[in-house]
Amino acid sequence: MKEKLNDLRAAVRAELFSPETVRELEALRVKYLGKKGEITAILKQMGALSAEERPIIGALANAVREEIEAAIAARAAEIENANLTAQLSAEKIDVTVPGTPAAVGHRHPMSIVLDEAKDIFLSMGFAIAEGPEVELSVYDFDKLNIPVGHTVREWSDTFYITEDESVHLRCQTSPVQVRVMEGQKPPIRIISPGRVYRKDEVDATHSPMFHQIEGLVVDKGITLGDLKGTLNTLVERLYGAGTKTRFRPHHFPFTEPSCEVDVQCFVCGGEGCRVCKGEGWIELLGSGMVHPKVLAGVGIDPDVYSGFAFGIGLERMTMLRYGIDDMRLLFENDMRFLGQF
Repeated sequence: MKEKLNDLRAAVRAELFSPETVRELEALRVKYLGKKGEITAILKQMGALSAEERPIIGALANAVREEIEAAIAARAAEIENANLTAQLSAEKIDVTVPGTPAAVGHRHPMSIVLDEAKDIFLSMGFAIAEGPEVELSVYDFDKLNIPVGHTVREWSDTFYITEDESVHLRCQTSPVQVRVMEGQKPPIRIISPGRVYRKDEVDATHSPMFHQIEGLVVDKGITLGDLKGTLNTLVERLYGAGTKTRFRPHHFPFTEPSCEVDVQCFVCGGEGCRVCKGEGWIELLGSGMVHPKVLAGVGIDPDVYSGFAFGIGLERMTMLRYGIDDMRLLFENDMRFLGQF
């Protein structure tokens, strides 16, 4: 039995470097040290030995087992180191090779125009105010002198959230003006940019979701001339000196007198086309002097104070700024279009 153990030791030494993978080495370990391995088979024969031989053979068997275990562990470490070296060599990175350029984003054209408009108004002393997009009808309609029965209050025009028509997606950012006037006494000079919602059909110049920049000035002695000067300053600074505008009478429940401001069509130069619907002009904004009922409704004496208000469509401002002939391009996320800006 002693000879068998010595032969087993020699056999393991001879086979130890044959395995080149961890799996092959594990098979070798099982062959010699497993429950059905050769060491176990030899130890099962110890019952036939004399009492004097058992401790000697047992000690030798344990020594051979420990030697084999140590040899296999050392070989496993060699295989793992060799695998790691090969992996590092295959995956090495040449830090001198130029990297892949990362695509860098930029602002959306509407964000560019909005920031320009904000800068223009801030330079004229305006502050920026914000309000909720889900609005109470009392702020979006009642306190703006829009009576029950007005077309804008119809379900066909407004996205109502409650059956009693008390809550809806705001149709304009004018409610922000009301909230500001309720919490602040004149002088007031603000703009309120944000998203608004109306049930418009999608076409080249309309969308059910769009953006507005509304403005409000309330103080003593404010006139329609102040309104016109403010809006002409905005238009000329956005689109260049000499930009043609047209002020025409209109009606809004919350302003009196009221007017709409048009900018000459940038596509046809006033001749008439599909973008301007043959009129030669594109409506840019609505405006007017704040109605006395609106001032009185928020606790401002209309006999002492007056003011003007306006609402500008940011999409149309952007289209004019960059000569874009279809509003839908601003929302389609087509990088061929957006990449131009």
